[in-house]
Amino acid sequence: MPVSIEKFRLPRYREIPNVGLYLDQTVKYINPFLAPLGFSEVTPSMISNYVKKGYISNPVRKQYNADQIASLFFIAIAKNVVSMENIGRLFEMQESSYERPVAYDYFCAELENMLEYTFGLKDEMDDIGTTDTEQRKILQSVIIAVVHIIYLTSQFDAYTQEHAPALLPGGEGEIK
Repeated sequence: MPVSIEKFRLPRYREIPNVGLYLDQTVKYINPFLAPLGFSEVTPSMISNYVKKGYISNPVRKQYNADQIASLFFIAIAKNVVSMENIGRLFEMQESSYERPVAYDYFCAELENMLEYTFGLKDEMDDIGTTDTEQRKILQSVIIAVVHIIYLTSQFDAYTQEHAPALLPGGEGEIK
């Protein structure tokens, strides 16, 4: 298990800078949080594309606020298992049910909860949230899929590192 998963935590909504970050600052803020998950880094061109396609609102005076940054965290994680079109639908569902801070904090807590459980850091998952809605089930399914990809990738990486000498040319496992 990667040590980074043990300490993985996304910033909660109130912890996200709301002073307005420029595009490069936004990228530098987001990427270190996402690094332990092993997904591709967010780039300035990706963010500009999300704005252009309407997945996040336009920056105000070229600065991104907490709502936009929270959305970028979600997009960066969910896009690994869900199409951008369906991420747009998830945002629509969320906006009809909860305010952004509540929805984002729930996403963070549930992601961390499932990561800890899947990586064996705790024996049972916590019961997070109180509603039993279709939107919650869909979001949980997205999170479960993301966590399983993270887990599988880490296990395959560990296996490869453990068996790397045998897989190299000239090693025990070389195919001739």
